[in-house]
Amino acid sequence: QLQLVESGGGLVQPGGSLRLSCTASRSTLDSYVIGWFRQAPGKERAGVACISHDERGTFYTDSAQGRFTISRDNAKNTVYLQMNSLKPEDTGLYTCAALPQLFTFCVLRSIDYTYWGQGTQVTVSS
Repeated sequence: QLQLVESGGGLVQPGGSLRLSCTASRSTLDSYVIGWFRQAPGKERAGVACISHDERGTFYTDSAQGRFTISRDNAKNTVYLQMNSLKPEDTGLYTCAALPQLFTFCVLRSIDYTYWGQGTQVTVSS
């Protein structure tokens, strides 16, 4: 069974950057869509970005568009989320999830995703 582990979170000042990693074990990632989701304090989990199994398709929510970049290195079994120009409203628990799908596009409906990591905390504060 696929296991996902996130890393790279931390405390950063507004305007700063972080790169999150989502690394898989017990299986390879090359047949999975990967999505990143964020749960802010007191709010429901929301999608941030996703990437198709072959990296040909990506999708970003409005809040992430232009500031975040999702990428993957299937040889390293890892998906990355580069986050730039961070804002306090980006604060939350970031979790990656995997959906076994071979289409060249992705969607960010959390109910579609099968495997979930435990998350990494991102705090944007001065």
